[in-house]
Amino acid sequence: MSRRKLFNKTSQIIALCSVANFINAADRVIMPIAIIPMAEKYKWSLSLQGWILSSFAFGYFTSQIVGACAAQRVGGKLVLFFAVSLWSVTTFLTPLFAESVTTLLLCRILLGFGEGLGLPTIFHIFANHIPIDERSTAFSYLIAAGSIGQTVASVICPHLMWETSFYTFGMLGITWVFLWLCFYVDAPRDLPRDEIPLFTPKVTSLNVPWMEFLIHWPIWAIYIAHFSMNWSNYIIMQWLPTYLSAVLSANKESLSLTAMPYVINSLVGIGAGHFADLLIKQRWTVLSVRRLMTGFGLIGPGIFLLAFCAVDNLLAAVLFVSISMGLCACNSAGHLSNHADVAPNHAGITFAVSNTLATIPGILCGPLTAELVTASHRRWFPVFVLAAAVNFTGAVIYYSQSSASQVL
Repeated sequence: MSRRKLFNKTSQIIALCSVANFINAADRVIMPIAIIPMAEKYKWSLSLQGWILSSFAFGYFTSQIVGACAAQRVGGKLVLFFAVSLWSVTTFLTPLFAESVTTLLLCRILLGFGEGLGLPTIFHIFANHIPIDERSTAFSYLIAAGSIGQTVASVICPHLMWETSFYTFGMLGITWVFLWLCFYVDAPRDLPRDEIPLFTPKVTSLNVPWMEFLIHWPIWAIYIAHFSMNWSNYIIMQWLPTYLSAVLSANKESLSLTAMPYVINSLVGIGAGHFADLLIKQRWTVLSVRRLMTGFGLIGPGIFLLAFCAVDNLLAAVLFVSISMGLCACNSAGHLSNHADVAPNHAGITFAVSNTLATIPGILCGPLTAELVTASHRRWFPVFVLAAAVNFTGAVIYYSQSSASQVL
């Protein structure tokens, strides 16, 4: 396969998957914004709002490994088609189910299930199509596209009727499905000798016992770093609009400022990916780069989350949370890219296990945050101190236990 042909195919795959992640991330942001007028209309308590926000994570939690295994068995095209179709249809139907809390929770769980299939499938596709010295950049574009999706939704949704937000992004996902069917082709299983990519991993056996995904410390280092990153990410994604509105008196127009963290996140993410690949090409070891970027991505956000909750000025708070989210984007060139280093044949499954564990914060952060705020007499400081502590712990464990050598 010629370099030009490989480059064009690689670029098309990155573009299609990045747009899918754009839609995936945008759909998650709609409810944290829409829940403010929805709670007023339907008289939901803070505790019930927490459960509605976290119900997404229950579905997301259950589908990670399913998506990775399905992608290995039937190919990424069919699985990603099903995933985007499911989450887009449930997004579109959400306003129709809002009258009943039970059906709304079920719809949110199905939305999470569909979105949970997406990233493990994309990681499987990337591990089998993207050359090693382009992976940091590819993963950075993927993660940055998600941040851009969150940005767009955060800017647009506060100015729309809450029902319109769900309809708009639901239709966007359905449109993507048709483009995916037209433009993506799974790689054939048996390639001619001169068509086998240079980045094929050393071991090609797919028959790995499940315990292998749970007994290696370098893989657990990734799992723990991912869990730590998601703890603070879920708090920001689920509660930032509510926090700014309740604590800093942000009005409807000011809630568009919640887009700023995602803008910074996407810009830093792309830059971090190129910077990481440049360091590797300049003969930095892959492990040094992964540790450096993960350090930036966990320690930095922890520090700025503490600063964020200590200020009582809206613009200063948005600035600090934006810096926190920007530094968090460095993880895309850190532990998130590390999957393809340690388990190139099984990156989809290792990511699925990792993202399953990292979804636990999504389940806990809704009701736990509501409980902490209520128990501390409407103070949010304990919420962010806990998040920072989790980040710092994850950074230490990743630095001490991570590896860039293939273990699976």
